[in-house]
Amino acid sequence: MLVLTSSKQTVSELALCLLYAAGYVLAARNAPGQPKQAMKINAFEFIGNSIASGQQVFLGTEDKVYIIDKTENNPTQINGHPAWAAEWSASSKQTRPMDVTTNSFCAGGGVLGNGTWLNVGGNQAVTYGGNPAASQLGGPPYNDLDGGQSIRMLNPCDGGDCNWFLVTPMTTRRWYPSLETLQDGSMIIAGGCTYGGYVSDAGQTNPTYEFFPSRGQPILSPILQTTLPTNLYPLIWLLPSGKLFVQSGWKTVLLDMDQNKETPLQDMPDAVRVYPASAGSTMLPLTPDNNYTASIMFCGGSNIRTEQWSQNWDIPHWPASSSCVQITPDQSPNYVELDALPEGRTMGNLILLPDGRVLCLNGAKTGTAGYGNTTFNIGQSYADQPHLTPLMYDPKAPATKRWSLYGFSSSTIPRMYHSTATLLPDGSVLVAGSNPNSDVNTTAPYPTEYRMERFYPSYYNQRRPEPQGLPNQLSYGGSYFNVSLTLADLFGNVDNIQTAKVVVMRTGFSTHTMNMGMRSVQLQSSFTGNGDGSAILHVNQLPPNPAVMPPGPALLFVVVDGIPSVGIQVMCGSGKIEKQSMMAVQNLPTSNIPSQQAGQKQISGSSFLVHSARDWLVFLMKYVGAASAILLF
Repeated sequence: MLVLTSSKQTVSELALCLLYAAGYVLAARNAPGQPKQAMKINAFEFIGNSIASGQQVFLGTEDKVYIIDKTENNPTQINGHPAWAAEWSASSKQTRPMDVTTNSFCAGGGVLGNGTWLNVGGNQAVTYGGNPAASQLGGPPYNDLDGGQSIRMLNPCDGGDCNWFLVTPMTTRRWYPSLETLQDGSMIIAGGCTYGGYVSDAGQTNPTYEFFPSRGQPILSPILQTTLPTNLYPLIWLLPSGKLFVQSGWKTVLLDMDQNKETPLQDMPDAVRVYPASAGSTMLPLTPDNNYTASIMFCGGSNIRTEQWSQNWDIPHWPASSSCVQITPDQSPNYVELDALPEGRTMGNLILLPDGRVLCLNGAKTGTAGYGNTTFNIGQSYADQPHLTPLMYDPKAPATKRWSLYGFSSSTIPRMYHSTATLLPDGSVLVAGSNPNSDVNTTAPYPTEYRMERFYPSYYNQRRPEPQGLPNQLSYGGSYFNVSLTLADLFGNVDNIQTAKVVVMRTGFSTHTMNMGMRSVQLQSSFTGNGDGSAILHVNQLPPNPAVMPPGPALLFVVVDGIPSVGIQVMCGSGKIEKQSMMAVQNLPTSNIPSQQAGQKQISGSSFLVHSARDWLVFLMKYVGAASAILLF
């Protein structure tokens, strides 16, 4: 950087400086920048109206979040009926109504390897109060269609002109199905029932799975057959072994999808975790340190015996479980106990953050998911005593100290049944929904909720790394890529490059306390420190195994000293639904910091200020433009 030391420095020298900065801008135009500062960290902020209550939510582009509701009497209209879907812009905070013509009540969702999102199944056409409509082919009052076999598709966009469309329906009805993206970018669709209810029963269960694109008729699943009545929304994850982990009722299996064979694992301890007990669940980050071995965590739910799942007792005041357990199914069939939640919680979402921690928010202290019309309901809600304050889980903290409550502000909005949450590219978490009601009810004890919030984790207001050289597509194996970080990106300490990491995250499809498809994968990397205090990360592509991170869109973060960059959207794999190419992994350079930097724990204050000033000049020039710099000559 040019520093003025004499009044005799010429205009030409200044021009060279500006040209250098302009070139820096041109090279950096795709680098992530700095988010707008939050008013308060570890706190919630109201961010707008969802138009449709956020029963189902997912991040479709870096800027757009998509919201899906059930058929009900929402006040915003579209095409002559209430809007049951919407698109929200993170940049403008504006919401656009969207048309979903079939009833998407309690559907499942996920993203295909080509970036198209699926929304699958749902309920029959209904009238006021969620009662069956006289016609399943449309008509007053809502003019909705039966959604039980629907496959809805969306190609997300930033132009405000993308819409949901229907394709050939499934051969069977599925209400409460679960979805997971597979190694070739196709989708497995598992479970559900035909016409719904608080729990399933033998007369309407659909204990099968099928695929999209279709591979033929649905296949019978023994675990779904034998876990009535709590076999709705089974908890499923694709494992690095290529097998599917399936948890339903009290039972757990590994499914070999090639052989259609289920291998039993240990029964779930302590509590039911699936809907309507609705524990939080997530696959923990896959990293080089754990050799990309999957561990799956479950927290909360309800310890209700199989024969208790009826609607003839005081469900809303049954205490939720505080148990947390973990299983590493490719290594062991057994669950292990983790630090318990500070209090019991049902319907508590677990959201992976780019720094490796897990945020827990939403839910209640008592009861379960679902709603009904019994005398003991809270309005119609089967849960009570909302949790308004989030928790944070740190998997790297010592046992007994992994949950943290310190410093978190509470929300003022109860997030009960039909609440959702998803990570956003800036590292905040969007929170929406709550509607334990059969139709829109804004005066119920737990009303139909349209207010959306953002939760800002502790890192949010920190200066973010602005890495250079991030790709827009990741392959399975192949040549490594280089990511440049300045002295300011390293917070004035070149040694921070030693713990910097590059993380690929899929934020998932959020509904019913699940984020279907959510996962986090840290890429293998090495580093080279430079004499000026900057550094380069040499980063491998994804491991040559699409079962670690299935094909499709994801967010890419660079994390330095626990502070994530703003995530950019990348495509994992070929961008097609097909068998993915796998290449040999290129060896990374040996990690190295030059001798003059070795052991230098802190760069001098003046040097840090110089580099920071250069970075902020570049940041400002992104908005002024390189042309403006040249005109200054």
